[in-house]
Amino acid sequence: MDNQQKLVQSFVQALGVEEGQVTDQLTYNTIKEWDSTAHMILISEIENTFDVMLDTDDIIDMSTVAKAKEILANYDISF
Repeated sequence: MDNQQKLVQSFVQALGVEEGQVTDQLTYNTIKEWDSTAHMILISEIENTFDVMLDTDDIIDMSTVAKAKEILANYDISF
């Protein structure tokens, strides 16, 4: 499984959405499944999946799937 698939699976697991909903344009608070509580579950899922510890600014900035990729790139994870 490549990093793109891992990231999609993290969103699917944390938010309980269909894979098809997880696009780069998916944005925090635009779907009922991605609220503040789900955001923290998502962060935990991403940290566990990619074995990273995100800092607070990154957690706050992670507002889209595309932004998640940008942030993870800072931790040497490529897409």
